[in-house]
Amino acid sequence: MRRRLIVAICAGVLVLSIGSECCMAAVTNAYSKWKNGPSRTEDFFPIAVWLQSPSKAGNYKQAGFNTYVGLWKGPTEQQLAELRRYGMKVICHQNEAGLRHVDDPIIIGWMHGDEPDNAQSLGKGKGYGPPIPPRKIIEDYVKIRRADVSRPVILNLGQAVAWDGWHGRGVRTGHPEDYPEYVKGCDIASFDIYPAAHSRPQVAGKLWYVAKGVERLVGWTEGKKVVWNCIECTRIKNPDKKATPHQVRCEVWMSIIHGSMGLIYFVHEWQPRFNESALLSDTAMLSAVTRINGQIAELAPVLNSATIKNAATVSVGNEAVPVAMMVKSYGGSTYLFAVGMRDGGTNATFTVRGLKGERVVEVLGEGREIISRDGVFKDSFDAWDVHLYRIGQKGPVESRG
Repeated sequence: MRRRLIVAICAGVLVLSIGSECCMAAVTNAYSKWKNGPSRTEDFFPIAVWLQSPSKAGNYKQAGFNTYVGLWKGPTEQQLAELRRYGMKVICHQNEAGLRHVDDPIIIGWMHGDEPDNAQSLGKGKGYGPPIPPRKIIEDYVKIRRADVSRPVILNLGQAVAWDGWHGRGVRTGHPEDYPEYVKGCDIASFDIYPAAHSRPQVAGKLWYVAKGVERLVGWTEGKKVVWNCIECTRIKNPDKKATPHQVRCEVWMSIIHGSMGLIYFVHEWQPRFNESALLSDTAMLSAVTRINGQIAELAPVLNSATIKNAATVSVGNEAVPVAMMVKSYGGSTYLFAVGMRDGGTNATFTVRGLKGERVVEVLGEGREIISRDGVFKDSFDAWDVHLYRIGQKGPVESRG
């Protein structure tokens, strides 16, 4: 029997056959269990911004954002009205005002306080006490769920999700075993680490910590809960260093490739001066983030489809620069998304199982094509490069009519 790629929908299940092997994965949306949660349509991928004034929601909407996470001392009636004006969805604390709007579709989720896994302030000038224990997070989760089961609850954790050496956990520094317990207290598990702007040499410039944290959350939740993560795009507190647009794109795609299903951009900046919405003040970065968000929105149906495990392999010429990838199948095409995981260059050879003959490999957003022969094609990666490939069913001559 000739080996071939078959895509079919049967009884609500995606059936993908690559060669002689068949994979079956439900195509249910990640948010289908929540009546008032994030959109359950296939074209929605959460692209959020952290703790911004609702008055700026129109600016973020234009830049491709669709969700706010956190409202300063909110939600309030005025904040919700402003977000409604711009059609911007929000995940916020479940306070009295929020519960008065329990039937309001503008609210798509509830949240815990930020970074409860870090040492907690005892008040101005009084130092820090231990982190909030996981059992308290679980108790609070039960209370939030008791008041409203129609929305998911998000828990955003700190950088020790990815870096065990983070001293900001105080007495719990070096105790990653806390995290499988923390994630029992949420429906969406998220975290933040900002390596491009990081001040510690153990992390600074090592973008792969972002992917490591996502991968750990996927493991700690046993793949049973939705995972999001935060993305840096400003100096934050570093007067000398910030992520480049190229690095931001790399962090975004290494997150998605490793299992993130939602992004939260952190746009605050304290150096050289405080700026709550520094992204909006940075023309070059805002333009780049807008392009990144637009491409994610365009690919949302693909990203929301099942990831096909073991469908392809990649080998690299420079072993110091591994390339991570994931494979999707949507609309009769195979998609392979790949990212270089270190600050260096390499050549990569991809082998997609079951693809016979010559195929056109379109490199999305780059205006170029590669030819795949029997499922094998090659490409080069400079430092922190991302390449997104779409492989159609037709050969080079056929595809050009």
